[in-house]
This record gives sequence, structure tokens and C-alpha cells, in this order.
Amino acid sequence: MAGRRKEKNSRRLVFALVGLGLILLGCFIRVVDPYPVRMSRLIYFDVLQRLSPREYNPDLPVRVLDIDEESLAEWGQWPWPRTLMAEMVARLGDYGAAAIAFDMLFVEPDRYSPSRLVNDPALSGLLNLGEDAAQLDNDELFGAEIANWPVILGVAARSAQANREIVPKAGIIEIGEMPASGLVAVPHWTPPAPPLGRDAAGIGGVNVSPLGGTGVVRRVPALWGSPDGVLPSLWAEALRVALGEAIIIAEGAPDEAGIMLAVEIGGFRLPTTENGEVWVRYRRDVPDLYLSANDVMQRSDDPALRAEIEGRIILVGTSAAGLFDMRQTALGQSVPGVSIHAQIIEQVLTEEMLSRSDVTAALELLAFIILGLVVILVMSRFGAVASFLAGGFSAAIVLGISWMAFRNQLVLFDVTFPLLGGMANFGLLAGYLFISTEREKRIIRRIFSHYVAPEILDEMDAHGHQLELGGTTQEITVMFSDIRGFTTLAESTSATDLVTVLNDLFSELGDQILTERGTIDKFIGDAVMAFWNAPLQVEGHPLRAAQAALLMRRALVKFNTSDVMQGRPPIALATGLATGQACVGNIGSRRRFNYTVIGDVVNVAARVEQNCRHVDYDILVSSAVFHAAGQELAMLEAGFVDLKGKSKPEPVFVLIGDQELAQSPVFSELESAHQNLVAAIRDRQSQVFIEELCSECRDLAEGVESGLAGFYRKLPGRVADFRTDVPSEHVMFSHARHLKKVSR
Repeated sequence: MAGRRKEKNSRRLVFALVGLGLILLGCFIRVVDPYPVRMSRLIYFDVLQRLSPREYNPDLPVRVLDIDEESLAEWGQWPWPRTLMAEMVARLGDYGAAAIAFDMLFVEPDRYSPSRLVNDPALSGLLNLGEDAAQLDNDELFGAEIANWPVILGVAARSAQANREIVPKAGIIEIGEMPASGLVAVPHWTPPAPPLGRDAAGIGGVNVSPLGGTGVVRRVPALWGSPDGVLPSLWAEALRVALGEAIIIAEGAPDEAGIMLAVEIGGFRLPTTENGEVWVRYRRDVPDLYLSANDVMQRSDDPALRAEIEGRIILVGTSAAGLFDMRQTALGQSVPGVSIHAQIIEQVLTEEMLSRSDVTAALELLAFIILGLVVILVMSRFGAVASFLAGGFSAAIVLGISWMAFRNQLVLFDVTFPLLGGMANFGLLAGYLFISTEREKRIIRRIFSHYVAPEILDEMDAHGHQLELGGTTQEITVMFSDIRGFTTLAESTSATDLVTVLNDLFSELGDQILTERGTIDKFIGDAVMAFWNAPLQVEGHPLRAAQAALLMRRALVKFNTSDVMQGRPPIALATGLATGQACVGNIGSRRRFNYTVIGDVVNVAARVEQNCRHVDYDILVSSAVFHAAGQELAMLEAGFVDLKGKSKPEPVFVLIGDQELAQSPVFSELESAHQNLVAAIRDRQSQVFIEELCSECRDLAEGVESGLAGFYRKLPGRVADFRTDVPSEHVMFSHARHLKKVSR
């Protein structure tokens, strides 16, 4: 007993060590954070936002001036002349915009400037612009208008170096160990055309993702690193200018260089990632955010427009399809890039800032470890099912914590790694447990297979080894199949070869029985016994048994032509089937017993098989089988036979073929002729007339099944078997079956 306990504890220790190893492996994977782990985390955060997006507040002081398709149709293709842009700025300034931020680039000098047209050889001779045209520069006019208002110009990241440097307008104050050194960096910026950069109140980066970034925009840098110094993003610069602030504070870690914790603009503190990005708290895109540029350009003093513009941050961008400024959000929407800048300003103003810190990541790792320990402890003591339930309950708690943290605190707590990692650990540990258990079961089966049948081992597995003597009474179908002419085969074959032939033959026949879900009870010399509907319930078991007999007939034909039977006389089978009540269970002594069947139906099946010789046909079934499966298969009445030990004769039927044959015209014709023959016998017609009918049936049988020739050849001598002095319910059933087929 102590030895078994010690072995059990040893297995638990090995199992726990394997589980701890898997937990350590998972922790290592989380620290490395490969692409699949990152993407599953980001997709989960998208799901959280889709389940609970931010609500739109129309009172927030943010609007987008949209250069839409209508504006392009009215004012011409893009880019517009800088004089037109100057007029737009003047209109917005007059309407009282708190800040005007352009989510677009003014990199090249205006191609419509008179000074450029005069210097163009192709146009100078065609245009009469006057002597002062060379002094007219649209960029100077645009810059002069920009200088009158709080305008922020956008610059974009580029890989090639420009000829001009960017001079940031915002002062950056760093707190901590050089937090700006870890910012998302760009190689170079595309500076505005002179003198626009000089006259603007602010300059910000229009990019919403690093250079070359594609896909869903989830985080946007608040500050960018570049060779020209730290530059705010367009939305951050627009907020700074609107608030009238001169500086932006970059808050870093006090003891680690290059780690950004937050950005402060005015009175707003924005938590960031360690490289200075903010998570975008998305809402559904709504038309109320947008003002058409055409409306602003068309109306000089519109009270409705003034109410929408005055005191608000106006972001100028485009939704026109041809200008390719559409981005994918975490909510699955495609929106103009300028809308993302606007949404970030909105969430800053409402202080709905998503946050995710190193502490959160550490708690996620702790959740993974706890789930792993729960799986190990429960599975080692109570098994996989209990572990699955306990792990599922723990996972539900972690999922609830994540949801509440997002809804109430706007904290992004990832559950994908704890859950998926926990599921992976569960699967691997369950697999390990299964393999070790199966190994033990194989050892046990290998040992016990020398003593008991495989069917009993299966039942031992199913019932937890709780086998005991006794059984249950239920309806089953029993088959006996015997080799006909075995003596002749044995005389012409050596004992060793005979065993080989029998093994090969019984393998073929056994496969057909198992195909139809039968249970092989035993092999008795040159015979096999099988039964259906135990130990497992089999629907339509009489039909299954009959189909198995037909499959055995076909397998025997193939076996007789195989190499094993070369030079040997062909083997024939006699098969009997019977259906009835029997006791099924473990029968024998307390130390050794067999799973078998006991009952009258076994004797009936054995006697029916013995009468195959008397009827001269290879498959014979009882009336119970005929009543259960006769509608589906091709069967014919074979009269009554006396069974040893039975006081009354038993009606039997020959099984000819499957359902396809039963529904064929040739069998229907044979069946009709056979009914006439049986009726003539029962009406005691003359022997000559009966023989004529038998000859007719024999001729028809040639197109149905060749084995029927002997049956009809012998039938005139068996007229006494078709007696009328016994109950004959089967006769009525047989006639009803025939009439039903005729009506079809």
C-alpha cells in the first residue's frame, strides 16, 4: 500500500514539474512578446472598443473642415491656389476659430503664383500678367494671412533628407531621464514651403503611424523624434495652440532613460506608452463632426457656421477618395486621417484616455501564472474535467476583471495571453496525462489480453473496471456461421496450413461482422458465433445482422479466389440468424468469466444454421428476423423446420440479397412465382404441378441468385415443411409484404 502511495506521489511530482516548466516557457514567450502574441492582444483591445465605443459629444470644441467631393467639384482639383487657401483661413479666422490645423502638406511653392507663371517659358508668351507679376507670390500672401491667425501647419515623415530644416514652434520640457530619446523617430520631415513655416503658430506631424505603417491605427505618437528635434503630432500642436500654451511637458521615468510616461499640455495629462504614443479611444464616425469646405467658402457671414466654428479647434482635411487619406480604426471603420486627430483631441478634452502600464503587463503575467497553477493543482488531483471547470471559472474571473478595468478605469488589461496560454497549458498537460494514462492502459490491456476477450476490456474501460458476475435480459440477434465441407478441406490440407486458412477466413468474416457493429462471441472450431445489440445498443440489429451475413457471402467469394485457396476445394458457409430475448453479461466463475449470451434464441440460431443443409441454402433466418428486416431485404419463405429441443416447428426464410435486390423487378417476379408455389403446396396441388412451379422459380432464380437453384431443386421433396397445422402469422406477414411491393 505504501509502495502504491509512493508511486502515485512520484507521478504527481513529475506532472507538477512538467506543468511548472510549461508556465516558465509561457513567461519567457510573454517577455519576448512575438508577433502572434502582440496581434492577439491588439485584436482583443479592438474587441473591447467595439463592445463599448466612446460616445460622441457634439458640444466638444472640435470640428473637421472637410475638402470633400462637393468642394473639389465647386472649386477645382487639388491642390487649390494658395490664394484660395488664404481666403479659407481668413473665413475661419473671422468666424472665430480657436485654432486652424491643416492635416495636409504645403511642401512645394504654389504653382499658380504669378511669379512662377512669368518664369515659365511655355506660358510667359501666352499670359499678359504685367510688369508687377514677377513680384506677386501666392505663398507670401498665404503666409501673411497665416500670420494673422492661430494656424498649425502639417509636416509628414519622409526617408530622404530635405534641403530645409524644421523649426518646431513648441517648447519641449523633459522631466526625468531623457524621455524624448525613446520616442518614435522619423528619418526626416517634409518642411512647408517658405515662408509658411515661419508664419505659422505651430507645426505638427500629420502621420498617425510610423513611416511605412499600415493596418489598423490603434496608437498615435504625441511627440515625434527626428534629426530636427522633438516635434509634436498635429493634434497635440493644435491643442497647445488652442490653449495658448508655449510648452509641452514630456514626463519620463526618473531612473531609466528613454521611457516616456505621460505628456502634459496645459492642464491635461495624457498617459503614453514608453515611446510616447497615446491609445486612441475611438467612437463611431458621425457626420456632425464635419463641415464642408464649400459651405465656408460660399458664405461670408453665416450665423449657423459661426456657431459651429467659433471657439473650436478646426482641423482641415479631406475625405475625397482620390486624395487617399483613409485610415482603418479599431472599430472596423475607414475614416479620414484627420478624423483620428480630431478624436484624440476629443478624448483629451473629456479625459477618456486609455492607459496601459508595465504594472498592467505584470498583472497579466501573474494571471497567466495563477491560471497555470490552478490547472496543475486541480488536474493532478481530480483529473482533466475538474481542471477544465476550475480553469474556466478562473478564466471567467480574469475576463470580468479585464472588462471592468476597461469600462470603469479605461485600463487595457489583456486576457488573451492568460487565457490562451492557460488553454495551451491545459491542452499540453491533458495530453501528457492522456499519454501517460494510455501507456498504463496499454500495459494493463497487454497483460489482460492473455486472459479475457477484447470486448470485456472495452467494457472494463467504460465502467471503470467494475465488472461482476451476472447480466441483463434484452433482445438480441444471434448468428451462427459454420464451414460446410470442412472435413473435405481438412483431409486435403495439413494441420498447419489448415490453421492458416481458418485464421485468414475468420479474419475476413470477422471484419464483416464488425462492420455491421456486431460482437464476436467466440470461434468454435470451424464455426463463428456473433450477436448484435450488446454490449452497446444497435438500432435495427436484425437488419444489421442480415446485412453482415450478406457481406460474409461476398467476402467468401473473394476469399475462394485468393492465393490462400489456390489448389484447394472452395469453402462454403451455412449461416443461421435468430432474434429474441437473452441474458447478456458476464458468465462463469468469480475468478474467470466470459462476456456472452445465454437463452433460447442462441439455440434457435444454432438449429436454424444446422437446417441450412436441410433447406439447401447458405443463409437461413428465423421468423423474428424476417418480421424485423423482411421489408428491407430480399427474403423468401422456406417453410417450417423442426428444431431439436423445440416442441413446435419454426418458420424459416432464406435470405437472398440486399435492399437493392429486394426492389428490383427480377426479384419481384420471382417473389410472385414463389408465392404461387407456396400457395399450391398449401392447397395440396398435384406433385406434377408443384414441380412445374418449382422449375419456373428455378429459371427465374438464375437472374437473381445462383444459390437458389439447389433450394428449388430440393423444395418438391419438402412439401411437408409447408404445413397448415401450425400457427402461421408469418404467412400473413409475407403476403402483406408481397402485396405492398406489388402496389408500389
